[in-house]
Amino acid sequence: MTGIKVVTIGGGSSYTPELVEGFIKRYNELPIRELCLVDIPEGKEKLETVGALAKRMVKKAGVPMEIKLSYDRKEALPGADFVTTQIRVGLLEARAKDEKIPLKYDVIGQETNGPGGLFKGLRTIPVILDICKDIEALCPDAWLINFSNPAGMVTEAVLRYSNITKTVGLCNVPIGMRMSVAEMLEVEPDRVHIDFAGLNHMVFGLHVYLDGEEVTGLVLDKLTSGESMTMKNIVDLGWEPEFLQALKVLPCPYHRYYYQTDKMLNQEKKEANEAGSRAEVVQQLEKELFELYSDPELTIKPPQLEERGGAYYSDAACSLIDSIYNNRGDIQPVNTRNNGAIAGIPAESAVEVNCVITKDGPKPIQVGELPVPVQGLVQQIKSFERTAAEAAVTGDYNTALLAMTINPLVPSDTVAKQILDEMLEAHKAHLPQFFQTVV
Repeated sequence: MTGIKVVTIGGGSSYTPELVEGFIKRYNELPIRELCLVDIPEGKEKLETVGALAKRMVKKAGVPMEIKLSYDRKEALPGADFVTTQIRVGLLEARAKDEKIPLKYDVIGQETNGPGGLFKGLRTIPVILDICKDIEALCPDAWLINFSNPAGMVTEAVLRYSNITKTVGLCNVPIGMRMSVAEMLEVEPDRVHIDFAGLNHMVFGLHVYLDGEEVTGLVLDKLTSGESMTMKNIVDLGWEPEFLQALKVLPCPYHRYYYQTDKMLNQEKKEANEAGSRAEVVQQLEKELFELYSDPELTIKPPQLEERGGAYYSDAACSLIDSIYNNRGDIQPVNTRNNGAIAGIPAESAVEVNCVITKDGPKPIQVGELPVPVQGLVQQIKSFERTAAEAAVTGDYNTALLAMTINPLVPSDTVAKQILDEMLEAHKAHLPQFFQTVV
């Protein structure tokens, strides 16, 4: 049978309509004959709502793409060419705990950074590794494209603890940065190129080019004079101009948590008191989105989806799949095996870096050493990711405590232990590896 089969695990996600839109507009170059949306039985209502919208979108577009729904990934995976994962173990209720509990200890509570990022990794990695086993058994030639957060830590775990080699982690931050820079410069995004290097949510723009000419200094000037470059889920508090000029590279929005920790913590506390945690805000947004998706007259991705904070995610996934399938050899920033691209990070570790995308996957572009001002922080976060991935796989309490303590957002081993103990108890239902009884 000709055409491509894509299986999307976490198919009931509010982001799925963007994925469907991306596949529809690329259909001539990326002929997907079957898109199978898979979710857990608890997500039945959302999956059916999203699935019905996907079918209406495909029908309106007039493309011969079959949309299938499944609650059994083992039934869905055979014959898959690409498997995408966009899961949230414990749903938004778990995210709310990740955000609220650290705040009680005067520590940033955030979905992918600090204690929240650790616990999202501890919950997500075992499930992703189970999916990897199923891929290995049922569709061993398929590419695994993961955009479940924390994407860097998940990619690290897949590379170290599974037999899957055809895997890529994806994030919307670099594409969002490029769009912001294009807006600042008042040009079309395809005229902007950024040399990205670092880790997931810890990536830097080492050089910025407009039509092939370097404009890094100009972009930093615009940032220091009040131009914004952020995301829906991260408040823009501005930067100290002298700091940015000395840094000489473009930080990503998530760097605010590390370079402006006190301000971000105070902002989080204020928002939590006024509007609730980000998870609670997103729950309301999702409710409104799914009400829109339920409208039988809706046949497009609604523009309100961009308020969700993950704009461009699915479009980036479609571009990546298209480039692998068509061996395009274009450049995209992805999470992949380092293979010597960034000096000082093990070859087998995951990094987020510009790659040439081929039918054999991403080929990282050599960066060499990162600039001295940023390489220490990148190394510290890589130590955290590796230790956290080990804790997720082993269920070892001490390793989890070590990971929590070496994260730069956590002030001490004592505070780390207090947060760890409370969060382990709060997430007990989704962390069986830490609560197995020894016989």
